Order: sequence, then structure tokens, then C-alpha cells
Amino acid sequence: MMKRNKFLAAVMTAALCLSPTAAAYAEAPEALDLAAIDEMDYDEACETIYDYVLGDFASVYDEAKAETGDLRMAKMAIADAKLMETGVFLPNITQGGNYAMSRIVPRTNASMTMWGVDGDRWQTALVTNELITSEDRTQLLTMWSEAETAEDYFAAAKEYLTGKGYTFTDNLVQTTAYNVNIWDTIATSYTSDAFFICPTYDNLMEYDAKGVQQPGIAESYEVSEDGTVYTFHLRQGVKWVDQQGTELGEVTADDWVASMEHLLDNSDALGYLLSNTDGCGLLNFSAYLAGEINDYTQIGVKAIDDYTLEYTLEAPFAPFTTMLSYSCFAPLNRDFYRSQGGTFGCEGETYTPGDYGKTPANIAYCGPFLITNFTAQNTTRYEANPTYWNAEKMNIQSMEYSYNDGSDVLRSYNEAKEGVIAGAGINSSALELMKTEKPEGQDQTYFDLYSYITPGEGTTYCGWVNVNRGTWANYDNPDVGVSPKTEEDIARTRVAILDQHFRLALLMALDRGSYNAVSVGEDLKYARLRNSYTPGTFQFLTEETTVSINGEDTTFPAGTAFGAIEQAQLDADGYPIQVWDPEGDSGAGSGDGFDGWYNPDNAKAELEQAIAALSAQGVEVSAENPIYIDYPYGSYSEIATNQANVVKQSIESALDGAVIVNLIAFDKDTDEEGAVYRFSAGNEANFDFSTGSGWGPDYGDAQSYLDTIQMYGYMCKNLGLF
Repeated sequence: MMKRNKFLAAVMTAALCLSPTAAAYAEAPEALDLAAIDEMDYDEACETIYDYVLGDFASVYDEAKAETGDLRMAKMAIADAKLMETGVFLPNITQGGNYAMSRIVPRTNASMTMWGVDGDRWQTALVTNELITSEDRTQLLTMWSEAETAEDYFAAAKEYLTGKGYTFTDNLVQTTAYNVNIWDTIATSYTSDAFFICPTYDNLMEYDAKGVQQPGIAESYEVSEDGTVYTFHLRQGVKWVDQQGTELGEVTADDWVASMEHLLDNSDALGYLLSNTDGCGLLNFSAYLAGEINDYTQIGVKAIDDYTLEYTLEAPFAPFTTMLSYSCFAPLNRDFYRSQGGTFGCEGETYTPGDYGKTPANIAYCGPFLITNFTAQNTTRYEANPTYWNAEKMNIQSMEYSYNDGSDVLRSYNEAKEGVIAGAGINSSALELMKTEKPEGQDQTYFDLYSYITPGEGTTYCGWVNVNRGTWANYDNPDVGVSPKTEEDIARTRVAILDQHFRLALLMALDRGSYNAVSVGEDLKYARLRNSYTPGTFQFLTEETTVSINGEDTTFPAGTAFGAIEQAQLDADGYPIQVWDPEGDSGAGSGDGFDGWYNPDNAKAELEQAIAALSAQGVEVSAENPIYIDYPYGSYSEIATNQANVVKQSIESALDGAVIVNLIAFDKDTDEEGAVYRFSAGNEANFDFSTGSGWGPDYGDAQSYLDTIQMYGYMCKNLGLF
């Protein structure tokens, strides 16, 4: 460990010595012919713009995907560096990194797994009736790190807490700001939907509290010698039930065949994970969608018998089993789906989901919980499934999500104190009270007794730059989100935002620390900042690996983090962006917890280069002739309003007024979502710059992040593309 950090520290020293003018970027490409682009159809225009702003990244990434093992990881890190250099988006924050207090015993679900939905499965969680002290939480985390298995940790935690006088409850109540749009987990790719649905079904395999994948409905599996055929053996006696708990039949291998048929009818949801360009390459999946074959039985998912399920890939894909915790591998009860009016297009029928997934009453359940009550933007109540196959492992028998849009900044804190909810993240307003208020009969404050810093997780929330804006009001409600820009303003922004240096100037001008401090307080302003799309600690080399960086062979020792290799490429290219701190996380190294982008001097230097390039295109940029950037925010939230003001003030200040940020207020969260989150195509994105969405990995390989930014990748819509 010390040897590795020494080596990485030398790399970082070079990075920190860069001056704003030291960046030796590749020669800027000729400006795009926008008149020609306007004559193209939408897809052709998007492809042309994509090649212009992301072509270098795409070529390096294609190279990385062709590799395996450690060399693959190293080249993926180089590709992530090339992506950062484009300036099409700014990694912003991850979840976590804020003060909290809680009754949930740490790491008693799969919360440490960065991908899939298992982190939102709470049936194994241990929950106490009393707030857990900071001291006891630290001890529990030590016990977790020392425990060999999840079962060992659960036993030790129960014994420890009982000895300390804690008592346990089997009812878990939490708050959420998520809205659910559909209850059909196979037909959605939104985290906000999966969050509510995942407790209702089980997957083939699931991660435990130690981050180890365990048998789920599949008791075991084997892989063929060539690495392309995965055969799963299902446990017998797992039941499907309806919302009332009435048995519908047994879970069988055909439920995954039905699921795949339904997925093909919803290929714009999660189908990309199974394509031969975006994911594991399920046999003939992409060919079927392209119309090259029309026989569904040729697709690589088969029910060998009731309890034997077979997946066949077109080529070996090492991360395949890590994908199984995501909802595209959820089972679907064929008979219940049909009873709701659902049909299958691949069986020659006119496709319709009927009523399936419209409400919690219109789905079948095979997971730990049944949904017994749902009121939109209010309460979602779960009760234990009486037929659940793994009931003996359930520590939680009932669960509730209470909707909280953040408009009352003290609500969660007060409810956590009073025991209404299990715990709460502490925003800056609540933090002031937490540091002064004392529990009855105590000499210490709530902060001194119970506060802890939540760990970061896999989702990277970003500031997105729309390089191909197609609407200046909400696509689904043209009366809201209306831009104040004139036609001339729109045209000038269009030209400016296609310039790499202009985009980098914009991103380097945003004070992310101040932005984050609005929600978590000054002392934690950097704690959850993320500096690269793929987290710096997402993967580590297992062996010493040599990779070419700008034509020079560079050797990294075993144990080198993804972020350290990415930093080496950024340094070699001369970009003053820091994505890796070898001394972070108490010397273990981290890509989180610092601001490696914000630097007004660097931002000004980038803007100077942009001004020169734009001037040659007839666009003069100055404080007298500024570029206007529309930034949407939720005015219903005090925190979001204050963050929007940070965005405006820091960018305008750092760039000396040559860029003006128009704050576009939304007084309803559903309207805001329509502008920045719930849209299906790039030309529906109603912003120039937005911090409205992010991406979390679906499996344990950096491809899970980077695929979303390849041509036609899912998150390209946030860039105004595809």
C-alpha cells in the first residue's frame, strides 16, 4: 500500500505543477458547418456533432472495449480521461458525503455495491429503536471490516448492540424525493422507478452486506469452457403472488424467457445492457432488434426445463454475472402479465402492456415485500410477503417510504429526532440545530452524539452541457421553462458551446464546493465531490500492467487504482484537471472529496482561447457581448434555489461577465423533471447547462459508465444528442 501511494504521489506532483497555460491540447478542429447540419436529418446531425466533440474519446474507448483483464481496465481509465477532456459534462457529486444520523445499523444491506439495485433492498437491514451513536457506529464499521462473512457481521453487530442497551425493530420508515412513473421494472431505466419496485421481486443472484454475490432464485450456476454459456439452476418452490398475497404459481425458467420477450418490446429501456455494442452481447439480441432475424427462439435465453435457465452470449463477457442484480434480469410471470392485457410483439401480436405496471396492483410479486398502500408523492407502504422463499433472512417485516420534496428543510431532521423515520441526512439548515440541540437528559448535542459522514456510492451526478439544444421550452408543456433568450442569443450560444475551450471554461468556473455546501454545510463542502465519470476507486489492477500513454509505455503496479491511470493520461495531455488524490481517504487514495476542476485562473485561460476561436467565426464574446446559458432549477426548494445562485454567481464572476447564466425557475418538480430528467431524446432537453441527472453502474466494469456516452449511448440525450 505505501509503495503504491509513493508511486502515485509522484504522478500527482506533476499534475499539480501545471499552469493554466501549460495545456498542450491537440490542434482545434475546424468549426462545424452549422448550415450544413441544419440540412441533415436528426440522427445524421447528431452523429456529425458527436464525432466533432467526442470523436477522440470514442476511438480510444473502442480500443479499450476490445481488451480483457487488467489491460482493459487501464485503457478504460485512459478513455475516461479523454472523455473528461471534451468538456461535455462536469462530474459533480455522488450520493453520500454528508452528515447524517440514523437507527439503521451500517452495512446490513448491499449498500456498498456500486451497481444494480441491490442497495435498495432493505429486508436484511438491522434497525434499532434508538439513534446509533457515532462511537458505536465506528465500532460497527470496524467489526464489518473484520468479519469474514455477512453472517458473521450480523451476529457480532446484534450481540454488540444488545450489550449496549439497544433494542431492535422490524419496521423501517425512510423518506425519499423520488417519484415513480411506472411499476413495470422491465420497461423502465429510471433509478427513481427501480427504487420503489425492487423490493417486490428477486433476481437470480444478489449481493450481500459484504459485497459478495450470493445465490438468489438461482441456487447455482456454471459457465461453459469458452465463457459464453451460463446455466442457472433455479430453486424449487418459489412462489408468485398478487398484491393481496394470493398465490399465482411457481417461479420457473420461463419467467426469464417472458421477461426477455417483454424487454424486446421495450428496447429503449434497458435493452442496451444486452446489445453487442453496449453490454454483454446476448446471442442474437442486437440482430433481432435490427430486424436481421425474426425468430425469437434464436435469442440467447432459454428455459431448458422448469428449473434450468440458460443464457448464451456472442462472446465471453467477464462482468456478466455482475449484471444480474439489475432489473433487465428480473423475472416476469407470463400468465399474470397476460391477465392484465399484456401481449408480446415478438410472438406476432400487436404489442401492448395492457394495464400491467400501471399500479402496484397490476404486477406480480416474488420478492420479500408486497406493496399494501401507495399514494403518489405521499406514502408507499410495504409488508412482508408471506410466501417469500428466504423469509428467515428478513430482519425487516414492514417498510414505508414517505415523500419529501425538500421544501421543509428541517422536516427530515425533526422526524429522525422524534423517531418517525429511521434516520436523516443533515442539510446545512438542520446542521446548525444539530450542533446546538441536546437530547433530553444529555450533556452533548445531537451532533456530538450521533453524527457521521455517509459514504460515497456509485452514481455520478453531472453538470451536463447541451451541445445540440433543440427546444427552449418544455417539450411536454410549452408554457413552462420558457427561455428568455432572443434568436440572436440562441445562435451565439450554439456556436460557443461547440467550442471545447468554451465548455472547459464554463466547467472550470463552477465552484462546486460552494454549490455542495448549500446542502451539506461548509465543513463538508468537498466530501461528496466526484472528479471523474467512473469513480477513481471503481476498479484496481490485479497485476502489474503496461499501457501506452501517448506512445510511451507506462507501467503501473498491481493495486493501482482506476483514477491514478486516468490522472496519468490527463497529465500527459496537459489538461489542468485533477481526478485523483493519492493521499485521499486517509492515504488509500481517492477520486472523491476534493475539487479538481474549479479554478478561475484556468477558466479564464480556457475562455481566452475560446474567444479567439469564436472571433474567427464571427462571434465576439466579452462582458459587453456575453454568451447566455440557461440553467433550470426547482424554485420550490430553498436548497435548489441557493445552489442555482451559486452556479450563476461563480460562473459569471470567474469569467468576468463574459458568460451570463439565466436561471430558469420551475415551481413544480414534475415540470423540472420534464426539462432535465424525464425526456427520451436529446432534442427534448430544455437547458444549456443542467445538474439534473447522473448515472450509476449496472455491472462491475467501467464499460457500464462509458457505454452511456458512446454514440447513441443512453446519457447522450443529456448532451442534446440522439
